[in-house]
Amino acid sequence: MTTDPNQPDADTKQSSTASSTWRLWILLVWHPALGLAVDPVAVLGLDESQQPTERVVRWVPLVYEAADPWRERLGETSTSKDIEHWIAQSGGVCSIAPAEEPEGALDLTHAADIVLDELLGEVIPALPPRGDG
Repeated sequence: MTTDPNQPDADTKQSSTASSTWRLWILLVWHPALGLAVDPVAVLGLDESQQPTERVVRWVPLVYEAADPWRERLGETSTSKDIEHWIAQSGGVCSIAPAEEPEGALDLTHAADIVLDELLGEVIPALPPRGDG
């Protein structure tokens, strides 16, 4: 039996198909020093291929009060309709930005954790101090 090196193996094909239903977003709030809603407070992941929809929220540590607007919006469930509504309302105190699915993520929770780790390691340290406390 020969294998074609240009053809992905079955495992790769299966994992990319399974994860293609995942969607990730970065939840942002107003950054007082910058005057824009660019301060990440959480990562939201949804998999609507699951019934009920699988939802994962990973909060940035130490921003509990700053994240309150998103805590109020999220409630107990979230759907793609909610996301569309939040995108339409972006630009005030809250904003939402799509995040790319990280390569090598094993499941939705792992994907959200990887995105949060990237925010904590690269994005958040590059922001100036909030200047509100």
